[in-house]
Amino acid sequence: MNALEQLRRHTTVVADTGDFNAMRAYAPRDATTNPTLILKAVQKPDYAQLLAQTVAAHPGESVPELCERLLVRFGREILSIVPGRVSTEVDARLSFDADATIARARRLIALYEEAGIGRERVLVKIASTWEGIRAAEALEREGIRCNLTLLFSFAQAVACADAGVTLVSPFVGRIYDWYRKRDGVEYAPDADPGVQSVRRIYGYYKKFGYPTEVMGASFRSIGQVLALAGCDLLTISPELLEQLRGMEQPVERRLDPERAREAAVERVRFDEKHFRWALNEDAMATEKTAEGIRLFAADIVKLEQLVAAAG
Repeated sequence: MNALEQLRRHTTVVADTGDFNAMRAYAPRDATTNPTLILKAVQKPDYAQLLAQTVAAHPGESVPELCERLLVRFGREILSIVPGRVSTEVDARLSFDADATIARARRLIALYEEAGIGRERVLVKIASTWEGIRAAEALEREGIRCNLTLLFSFAQAVACADAGVTLVSPFVGRIYDWYRKRDGVEYAPDADPGVQSVRRIYGYYKKFGYPTEVMGASFRSIGQVLALAGCDLLTISPELLEQLRGMEQPVERRLDPERAREAAVERVRFDEKHFRWALNEDAMATEKTAEGIRLFAADIVKLEQLVAAAG
């Protein structure tokens, strides 16, 4: 049994890609996308037709509306391959506007439902800002499930769980990148700040019985992935999935809910002022959240330019 098959015994494997062929090859349960992945995919010859078809089918619609339809079109194709859920991202430029985030999420879900896809198969991805968390709290009450992304700190994770969100995506690799650059250290997996961050979040959620799922994301190495075996979900790039499939080494469960429930951990709460202060005090989380929002927003602009050119 290869390492990927063993990992699946402990963890739900999610494909971190917009490439349909990769999804077919690795048979993940779920798939997650973001503006960067969709932008890369839509520029490939295999997927250019999706852009052309989407634009041609909806004459007279604005470029932002066509972008929404394109994201949903990709999501629909993905759901024809994976048996579980797809994550579709709200425009990162709305990350500090709770009302606009709610409106955009409702529209994405409406587009899926118009295509005959139930909302239970879609996770709306929203940045883990205070406004994003508040938007997700309201959406969850409407039965719209949310994936809180660009999550780099314990405060963000606790606020998400208290808001009742379905799933959080702590970014292991980007946390590692920040500390590696600052400290000049090639961290071993067990000492990796990104790995340790996910372990802390997972342990806290299990200790206090939160139903919010933890999905480790943004991996840089196989070592990071295997150090989190047992996490609820792990979203993994096709390159790392291929490496796992080619490995025969034993994969041990590293995160266990029973052990987490026995740990001596104190419960904490974050209202807005304490949330903002905790984030401010965490230079890594502050910088990486802001950077992630900027990068996703820039890729949305590029995607809009492609859509406009196709029209």
